[in-house]
Amino acid sequence: MAGTLTISTLSDGTNSTSSTNCIQGSARVWVNFTANGGTINKLKSYNVSSVTLVGTGIYTVNYTNALADTYGAVVSSCAPAYGSSLLQTSNYDNNSSAYVSSASAAYLVTKNSAGTLYNSYGVALAVFD
Repeated sequence: MAGTLTISTLSDGTNSTSSTNCIQGSARVWVNFTANGGTINKLKSYNVSSVTLVGTGIYTVNYTNALADTYGAVVSSCAPAYGSSLLQTSNYDNNSSAYVSSASAAYLVTKNSAGTLYNSYGVALAVFD
């Protein structure tokens, strides 16, 4: 049976929040994956159809359902390389961490502490729209 439930406030009996917070305050896309050795292993995800390794340390995260536009906020992180204290996520020209490249995909790059493209063994990305 299909239907629509319309409410203005959600409550667990102690805490409550506006239904707008649940809809607009939740990630529309999120994924946790590994790429060690160049093989993508999608561990957990929401609204992600696939993660594509474009080149060493360069990924496209494809959405199952497209976003309304390309203005979403993107948060990303990745695990450090063995023997490295830092591994950064950035787009290819180092201007941002990651970005929504279209309404149906995000673009992500991982680099080691020397700034060299690197396939991380732990990458996470979330998109809020």
